[in-house]
Amino acid sequence: MFPLRDDIPSHRFPIVNYTMIAACVVVFVVQSNSPDGLVDQFGMIPARVSHPNQELVVQRQVIVETPAGPRRAIQEQRVPDSVLPPFTTLLSCVFLHGSLMHLLGNIWFLYVFGDNVEDRLGPFGYAFFYLGSGIAASLSHYAFQPESVVPTIGASGAVAGVMGAYLWLYPHAKVVTIIPILFILQMIVVPAPIFLGIWFVLQLIQGTFSMGGTEAAGVAWWAHAGGFAFGFAAAWFLKAIPPNDGPRVRVIRPGNSDWGG
Repeated sequence: MFPLRDDIPSHRFPIVNYTMIAACVVVFVVQSNSPDGLVDQFGMIPARVSHPNQELVVQRQVIVETPAGPRRAIQEQRVPDSVLPPFTTLLSCVFLHGSLMHLLGNIWFLYVFGDNVEDRLGPFGYAFFYLGSGIAASLSHYAFQPESVVPTIGASGAVAGVMGAYLWLYPHAKVVTIIPILFILQMIVVPAPIFLGIWFVLQLIQGTFSMGGTEAAGVAWWAHAGGFAFGFAAAWFLKAIPPNDGPRVRVIRPGNSDWGG
């Protein structure tokens, strides 16, 4: 399922949401033009977080020239040291992406759902929430793969947090969705809880099947699930806090002793 739009209009310009989208785009451009690459340096490598002072070596497939022509070979390569302290890569990895499609998918989901969440949390609250969701997603992946030497990158976990918050804050919303049916794209309107619920369940299923094989799967499914769960819980907690509207006043009317606000 691919979301096109929702039916909840924004009441304010989502400056933080657009800033996060712009940051991902700018970093991707810099990343694409970096001769050394930024993934190993700024991506979250779980083994590096577990062993910050240990040199990491990874086996990678390379093309080598032989008398018989180019051949594939496995070589051990030293993983470059992180530019930042290893624990800070839990956040820096959120702004890196592995491909243009990876980037476009994440920023589109953020565009569809993020403006409404920012509406409810406010710019500053949303900024902290988004970054916190990214860190929570990284920690979720780390918890399942603490010795992995594969860099984890992408805003997917933070975006999943936004989707989890959207589920709690807008349970009656509807999402215009494209679904491929027998090679034909169908456009249908799906209640947001169904769309987001199916998405979350798929992350859990994929994460369960990829246990012990995240490197082969190529997707940090538990980062998605963890970010979504964090976003839902955080939105529930923030909404559960009553607004500070001042002291309640008792309004006395004939035959009525109800409390008013």
